[in-house]
Amino acid sequence: MESYCLPVMGVIRSPFHSLEDMPIQPVGAGDVRGYVTVKPDFHEGLKDLEGFSHIYLLYVFHGAKREQMRVIPFMDTEERGVFATRSPLRPSHLGLSVVELLSVDGGRLEISGVDMLDGTPLLDIKPYIPAFDHRDNVRSGWMQHGREAVLAMRSDERFI
Repeated sequence: MESYCLPVMGVIRSPFHSLEDMPIQPVGAGDVRGYVTVKPDFHEGLKDLEGFSHIYLLYVFHGAKREQMRVIPFMDTEERGVFATRSPLRPSHLGLSVVELLSVDGGRLEISGVDMLDGTPLLDIKPYIPAFDHRDNVRSGWMQHGREAVLAMRSDERFI
């Protein structure tokens, strides 16, 4: 299988040291705060980031130790293909979250909406730009639960 080696740009710090009672998505994290420390080699790339209210964080699900092509996702009781879910048990173990950017101070980014484990390796940062990223007439496949259900859902041990 072909693979790529990606640099770890930094680390995401959060109040979550285990999956117990952790939100399953940033929207469920509400105003849970954390921060990102970016390695000095990448500080120059943070120029002008503070003008954005939200950013995408791409990271490694470092707590995931296995892969599965079918999983029973949170918010469902039926087995689904892993690529139709946000399960960390995917072959790449890549995660993606949209978080609120509160401040940029050197290589430290204060963020809100944190739904990652403490110590999560950061691979990339991208600005959230509504003109690029917002879509109308979106379908959510099997996921039929509303925002309130996502806000209430917390993680368990199924994806370790």
